[in-house]
Amino acid sequence: MRGVRYGEVLGIFARNDELEGEVYGTQMINDCPQDLWDKLDATEIAKDLGALFVKLNGPRYWVLDGLGSKTVTIEPVMREFGGIMMRRIATIPLGKEPAGVPYMVRNVNRGAVFFWDAGKTVYELIDTEGRNFVMQAYCVGVDKTLTEATLSGLGSRLNLPEGWTFRTRVLDEELVIDTSDHLATVVQDELENTYTLPY
Repeated sequence: MRGVRYGEVLGIFARNDELEGEVYGTQMINDCPQDLWDKLDATEIAKDLGALFVKLNGPRYWVLDGLGSKTVTIEPVMREFGGIMMRRIATIPLGKEPAGVPYMVRNVNRGAVFFWDAGKTVYELIDTEGRNFVMQAYCVGVDKTLTEATLSGLGSRLNLPEGWTFRTRVLDEELVIDTSDHLATVVQDELENTYTLPY
C-alpha cells in the first residue's frame, strides 16, 4: 500500500448539540483522479449531503505497507462525488471543536488494522507525554511538491507545539496498529499529513 494514492471527503454535521464528521474515501476503489478532484465543489457537496460544511481531504498517499479491517464499525455507504466513487469509511466525534485544527488529538471510529514492514522508515510526531504518532499518510493538497523522499526533512518545516518533536526511524520489526475494537487516536500537522497512535 505504500505510495498508493487516495482522497477523502469529510462532511461535518451538527448532531446532539455537538459536531460529528463522516469520512468518505476512495481507498481500495480508485486513485482519486486529479482532473476530477480539481472539479469538486465543497459547498455543493455539503448541500448535497446536508452537512454544515465539507472539507476536501487530499489527495493523499499511504506511508504504511498494508491495511485491513477485522470489523465493520461503519455502514459502508457508497457515494459518488463529481464522478469519483467513494465509500463511507469512518466517523469522527468532534465535540464542540471544528475539524482541521493542526496538532489537535482526535478519535476516529474506523475499525482498521495498519501494518508497517520491518526495515521500512516511519515518520513520527512525539508529543509532550512521549507518545509517538506514526504517519499513516502524507497530503499533497496543501503542498503539491511533497513526496515520501522529502518527508525526512519535514521536522524543519513544521511549526510544532512546544515540547513536540518530529523524527524518522527504521523499524527493527513489523509494526501493527490494530484499532478494530476501539477508537483510533490521530493527529494532523499543518500540511494535513495524518499520524496515528500505535495502540
